[in-house]
Amino acid sequence: MPFLPITKKECDDLGWEQPDFVYVSGDAYVDHPSFGAAIITRVLENAGYKVAFLAQPDWHSKNDFMKFGRPKLGFFVTGGNIDSMVAHYTVAKKKRGEDLYSPGGKTGKRPDRAVIVYCNRIREAYGNIPVIIGGLEASLRRFAHYDYWDDKVRRSILFDSSADIISYGMGERSAVEIANALSNGVLTESLPDIRGICYAVDVVNTPFGAKECPSFENVCSGAKDYSVACRIQQDEQDFFRGRTVIQRHGNKMLVQNPPAMPLEQDLLDEVYALPYMRDYHPLYEKDGGVPALKEVKFSITHNRGCFGACNFCSIAFHQGRYITTRSKDSVIREAKLLTEQSGFKGYIHDIGGPTANFRHPSCKGQEERGLCKGKKCLAPVPCKNLDADESEYLEILREVRKIPKIKKVFVRSGIRFDYIMQDKSDDFFKDLVRYHISGQLKVAPEHCSAAVLDKMGKPHIDQFVKFKKEYFELNKSFGKEQYLVPYLMSSHPGCTLKNAVELAVFLKKENLRPEQVQDFYPTPGTVSTSMYFTGLDPYTLEKVYVAKDPHEKSLQRALLQYFNPKNHNLVEEALIKAGRLDLIGFSDKCLIKPRANKSIFNKNQTDYRYSGKGAGNAKPNKRKKKK
Repeated sequence: MPFLPITKKECDDLGWEQPDFVYVSGDAYVDHPSFGAAIITRVLENAGYKVAFLAQPDWHSKNDFMKFGRPKLGFFVTGGNIDSMVAHYTVAKKKRGEDLYSPGGKTGKRPDRAVIVYCNRIREAYGNIPVIIGGLEASLRRFAHYDYWDDKVRRSILFDSSADIISYGMGERSAVEIANALSNGVLTESLPDIRGICYAVDVVNTPFGAKECPSFENVCSGAKDYSVACRIQQDEQDFFRGRTVIQRHGNKMLVQNPPAMPLEQDLLDEVYALPYMRDYHPLYEKDGGVPALKEVKFSITHNRGCFGACNFCSIAFHQGRYITTRSKDSVIREAKLLTEQSGFKGYIHDIGGPTANFRHPSCKGQEERGLCKGKKCLAPVPCKNLDADESEYLEILREVRKIPKIKKVFVRSGIRFDYIMQDKSDDFFKDLVRYHISGQLKVAPEHCSAAVLDKMGKPHIDQFVKFKKEYFELNKSFGKEQYLVPYLMSSHPGCTLKNAVELAVFLKKENLRPEQVQDFYPTPGTVSTSMYFTGLDPYTLEKVYVAKDPHEKSLQRALLQYFNPKNHNLVEEALIKAGRLDLIGFSDKCLIKPRANKSIFNKNQTDYRYSGKGAGNAKPNKRKKKK
């Protein structure tokens, strides 16, 4: 099966008078199941619809949006695999130097707030034509939300884009149901019955029995109202017990229907068996291809959802906390298919998903009553009902390893080390270390302070310390020299300068030197972003310290890489401000040495005086006590 048509001529060659849908994306066209656009377009095609693909259109006029003519049924619009603002800007709000989802990694191929801009151009071209928005940008901005780049609360993207429907979350079911309703001419009548969508009605037509959050006007002006709205929205993102949620915007009511039912395993298998080309469109060959494909081209997704539900992560709000998985046979078939692909060199780069080692719900109770409101399955300590069993995932890895032409199978997507530690069997852990690591394993303790980890929704650090010890013991037993790379985050809500110092001390004690550190990035739709904006924990309404000053954030970040000489001045300033002069000196416990020709008193009132060209040459001299 070839790529979907990207020009009017290709549509004509297929004998189409007009496409049923034009799918507009802020990313380059990559027909691979790691890209949401590829999945939705292939699912619509499989349902019998003619879909033309409009990738990264010129948004400066309506012309590109008219290249296929007026589609018979409407437009589907997405900003791409990630939010367009995150794609364009760093956490410091500086322009990124490359866009991995654009040809050759070049920037400038899509606008800021791509969904809004594209939809407004479509309206300019065709007026009152059905427009459905989806993907991460639309999904996470479906309610009134704090926007980090504007530093204010914005309306639901449904209103700013003038779209008709948001298809939120994993949209295979809702996309086909919307398409069927449009095809049958009953879209308006069908809306209340389609799960996984948002739409707007006049306030007088608000559906009965819905759970109402504080209005757009109220969350703009009230921290408590914003926090309450956040908790309601998070708590209702469960397909089993989630209710319709409403939020007033002026004289309109935003209506979010309950989340879509997760795909049954056989249907998920069918989705991943669709005839993807598994490559970027040949159009981009002259530019060197699309960089984002490189890491995932020979990777396999085996699951969806994450019951870990870290507060700073958008997965729970987008994919949900319930785990859905492909069958073992489906994963093995895809692995065999990859061995026949051009460019395959014997390495499966990943068999994973949001959390690679999740293959089933966290407990049996989820099947009867859904996931618990306001509780985490793994934090601050694992739930007593947790069913930690990685045996099926282990079977898949072992079966794929046996396939001819496959030399190595890596696991590179997220591994929950705390879940590994709860598994009564260590078979998976042993195989992971022995066969599935490419030199280093990346895990995400994020911090060491219990107070900060609680705000992150992460397990306490003792779980990581135990994991680290066993990890290196296993490496030693297998005669391997493999590293452990911790993901760490600075300036998360709840993290003070003293907490950052605590983390630096922990890193020194554990002999960990992170090469990269992530500043907390307040993206739409997360609990942590709510805390960042309001200074309140949405689940307790207690005050939360938030580091917003750029210089304080730079101090926190520098502490996590205290060993880098470039950070010396910032680390010294941070330690002085935190009252931790005891960590500046020459003993093993100290983080840094004092600078030459500078006197600093530590807690023992020891005065160090220096001479020499640098701190590395300086030697301490204790002040003589007066008799």
